[in-house]
Amino acid sequence: MSELDNWRALLSERAADEVVTKALVRDVRLPGGAGTMALITLDNGFDHTRPNTFGPHGLFALNGALSEIAERTDLAAVGVTGKPFVFAVGADLKGAAALRTREEALAVARLGHHVFRRLGELPIPSFAFVNGAAMGGGLEVALHCTYRTISSGVPAVALPECFLGLVPGWGGTQLLPRLIGPADAIKLIIENPLAQNRMTKGRQAYELGVADALFEPADFLEESLRWAAQVIGGEVVVERPEHDGWDKAVADARFLVDMKLRGAAPAPYRALDLIARARTATRDEGFAAEDEALADLLTGDELRAGLYAFDLVQRRAKQPAGAPDPALARKVGKVGIVGAGLMASQMALLFARRLEVPVVLTDVDQARIDKGVTYVRDEIGKLLAKGRLSRDQANRLTSLVTGSPSKDAFADADFVIEAVFEDLAVKKQVLAEVEAVVGPSCALATNTSSLSLTAMGAELARPERLVGFHFFNPVAVMPLLEIVAGAATDAATLATALAVGRTLKKSSVLVKDAPAFVVNRLLTRFMGEVVAAVDEGTPLETAEHALDGLGLPMTPFALLQLVGPAVGLHVARTLHEAFPERFGVSRNLAELVAAGKPGVYLPDLTLDAEAVALFAGGDRPSTAGQVRERVLAALAEEIRIMLDEGVVAAAQDIDLCMILGAGWPFHLGGITPYLDRSGIAQPRFLPPGVASVPA
Repeated sequence: MSELDNWRALLSERAADEVVTKALVRDVRLPGGAGTMALITLDNGFDHTRPNTFGPHGLFALNGALSEIAERTDLAAVGVTGKPFVFAVGADLKGAAALRTREEALAVARLGHHVFRRLGELPIPSFAFVNGAAMGGGLEVALHCTYRTISSGVPAVALPECFLGLVPGWGGTQLLPRLIGPADAIKLIIENPLAQNRMTKGRQAYELGVADALFEPADFLEESLRWAAQVIGGEVVVERPEHDGWDKAVADARFLVDMKLRGAAPAPYRALDLIARARTATRDEGFAAEDEALADLLTGDELRAGLYAFDLVQRRAKQPAGAPDPALARKVGKVGIVGAGLMASQMALLFARRLEVPVVLTDVDQARIDKGVTYVRDEIGKLLAKGRLSRDQANRLTSLVTGSPSKDAFADADFVIEAVFEDLAVKKQVLAEVEAVVGPSCALATNTSSLSLTAMGAELARPERLVGFHFFNPVAVMPLLEIVAGAATDAATLATALAVGRTLKKSSVLVKDAPAFVVNRLLTRFMGEVVAAVDEGTPLETAEHALDGLGLPMTPFALLQLVGPAVGLHVARTLHEAFPERFGVSRNLAELVAAGKPGVYLPDLTLDAEAVALFAGGDRPSTAGQVRERVLAALAEEIRIMLDEGVVAAAQDIDLCMILGAGWPFHLGGITPYLDRSGIAQPRFLPPGVASVPA
């Protein structure tokens, strides 16, 4: 029984539900008499909304096609391309989650290497024609080929495995650093996945050296075949530069990973070790090391957690629980924004770019309005300079954003959002003024982060058209939008808000009108317990680093510095008024605000001794372990209460909010399965079978 047969027998049951990506072969006569190319098209039979992936059956299909090609003596080359808009996006994640033993995981790793490496070890040159998205194993297919072309229209080139708790395990950690150098390879393999899974576009991939030639989408395949013929004929010579700087690149990346994760997630560290090994390892040695790493990670908790989080972001975020009929949404042809500060100006730019409708800003004086409009125009100029906008696009966006000292400018607006100071009386006054000038179908939105919508709309003539539209800062970067339904908010207004959120390319979660909603409520409880421990006498540095093992994006007092102590104190007071038994107000934090301190850190990121001294004096210190247990128990309690109150439809929505709005690490899955898994949540938040994270 051959090794292939063994793999087939071992994996067939796990791949029973696989959507098979076929390897369809046709002969193509290359231009200029360069000979015949066997062109493989990867195609799973669906359109671009269901991309090509590789499970065991897909790998066997590609292997069969390569076996037929290898037997032929009439070919000048072999090529690989994808179906329209998609090259391939990697391993079948559903199948990966179904693996149960390390033996099965090792078989998948070895099978992928066995098949893909054949592309680079044929007696004839191989060409990857990357016509669409190429991610994970899809990019690794291309890396195994002798040469690569790429379309300028490709929206995503990536190795996102570390984002999910894996490593590129079918050649990526060995081939990519040798091709483009260790520093740029680390950017694609580690830095981008850890930066909210950032994607690289086709042109950027070409500039990095991932591809040898760049062509436009309209005639991409024809130009690629012409280029391949020139390579075969010797008219084009592709040179591969030598790369150095391995030690520095790996050391710098290890420092970055330590700063972000503090050792909490194994995958990026395994990837770094593999990249370092690629400098001297033979192909067999490097691929064998990838096999072992992939086998370890495929059966670990981190992958299950990552897949659960990935499913939330990819599926649940696109279909918010409890959403009304989308057909109820009203058309939005003009947007008004009350306020012209930084947050409001960021909103104005986002609304103009995504909705492509007029946006008008108002504020209390012309100077503030001018400053807000100037900010938008400056940002448009930066996008133009970076090549992210054409001159025509920049001119059009600039013309869309204007300012007015009078709210009468909102008379024909369809959606008006206020972004003024977080004070209930101020917001009520602003909304009343807006309601007096807008039409009857205009939706009124508030960007409040903690105040009651129901109270805010109590004196409106039509409170049913008031909706919470809570952005997170920075507006352009943070993907979450908490859409809040007040007691009177009607279905048409909610549908309109959700439709606007989708057009803004935000992930929306529908939230009940409750103090601080989801993210700020949990972050305030989290921060409140840490600060309380310090107030009681725990050294600030002990409390600050008590939760480092989770790999959170920043420490508690660094988070406080980011949002501002005054804002943190305001939200704490709001929640203390609502839930005095669980949310305290730190006298020491109030003194920090009164002293005008921006936080406990100086600009050079060292601790400010004067600020730290404000928290001294308690006589009941806790250990780091006690602080961690206290914080996690408090979060579990608060989530249980929020679910009982119906703040969101299900625990998954809290997980989604924390992942997208607070940076809860993907490698932990959502916060609720993590608390389930650690035994802190009793009873469990998620019923068996809901989360793909083992208890």
